[in-house]
Amino acid sequence: MMVILFAVFCSGCDFSCNVSTGRKEMTLEQIRKAAEQGDAEAQRNLGACYYQGTGVAQDYGEAVQWFRKAAEQGVAESQHNLGVSYQNGTGVEQDDVKAAQWFRKAAEQGFVSSQYVLGACYHNGIGVAQDVGEAVKWYLKAAEQGDAKAQNNLALCYADGAGVPRDQAEAVKWYRLAAEQGFAMAQTNLGECYDKGEGVPQDAEEAVKWYRLATEQDFALAQTMLGICYYNGKGVPEDAEEAVKWFFKAAEQGEAQSQRILGICYLHGTGVPQDEAEAVKWFRLAAGQGDEQAMSVMREFEKGQQEE
Repeated sequence: MMVILFAVFCSGCDFSCNVSTGRKEMTLEQIRKAAEQGDAEAQRNLGACYYQGTGVAQDYGEAVQWFRKAAEQGVAESQHNLGVSYQNGTGVEQDDVKAAQWFRKAAEQGFVSSQYVLGACYHNGIGVAQDVGEAVKWYLKAAEQGDAKAQNNLALCYADGAGVPRDQAEAVKWYRLAAEQGFAMAQTNLGECYDKGEGVPQDAEEAVKWYRLATEQDFALAQTMLGICYYNGKGVPEDAEEAVKWFFKAAEQGEAQSQRILGICYLHGTGVPQDEAEAVKWFRLAAGQGDEQAMSVMREFEKGQQEE
């Protein structure tokens, strides 16, 4: 059960407004004057000020105008920010095709966030025709620049054989690079590789180590996986109460698997007092998210109620 990160919203965009341009300290009015005279960096900076509402009233439409002026002069960061604006519909009408076009311009200049996002666009067919091979190409470019999200997604492609030949060892390599940067999703995925012995020798204690690191960032799936380890005594001593603690943390974040498992715990009194009403509550929440096992339990429960 690997986690897929293909969200592309505002990845790595820098909307910071800096009165220091790298050449000299400038006031906002000096930045505006330089921008009006066609200075691309000042245009980027002024757009960021309007986007953030720094020194001026926040105005996404005005931000987009200045991002566009800088983007048309080839400023990769502004091309990316303009892409984000089109993607999110902030200051312009939402348009995935135009977003992808601006991401491509920045990506082709080596702007790492755009490379990752463009890969995600290809993976999902957002603004471009779906092409997993092309997605891998852009993930790889961003991953080689150290982008953790791209490293994680590239690993997923290798794990699934999507756009590249299936290669679990290569997947582990990229998961590890992202995990070592502290990326919770990759830490969880790497933990699962050790849990299942995929691409690495099976090692339950090493799996727990990576799950625990991800739980320190309150990552719901890692909380579920750590709970399962305690529930089964895998890599840690068996401890139903400790398991339930982690299931609660994940379930309260909406993680469907933990909601279903909590239902089971309450139904059987495992780690908690037996409580059918509480069990039904958690089964219903999981079923509402499409968890098939929870849906099956709820169907049986409702059938039993009708027969009474």
